[in-house]
Amino acid sequence: MTICRRCVISGRVQGVWFRASTRQQAKQLGLSGYAHNLPNGQVEVLACGEEGALQTLQKWLWQGPEKAQVKDVYCESVVLTELPQGFD
Repeated sequence: MTICRRCVISGRVQGVWFRASTRQQAKQLGLSGYAHNLPNGQVEVLACGEEGALQTLQKWLWQGPEKAQVKDVYCESVVLTELPQGFD
């Protein structure tokens, strides 16, 4: 069953390859969605897929790439009428 979660990650998460690394992790896990920078310095991630893969990505978001300093990860389930294709 495909489910979707939206996560907002705060800390030092822009300018440290967070989006590209998240995209790589998500693709390896078979997830679709996106990772975007927000104007306030946070990163927003929307990921859709199977529960186990989403949990794995959520754990990874707390770590991020080597130079990231994650302070908080807030995730919520979302219902979409149209699922994203691929991971942008």
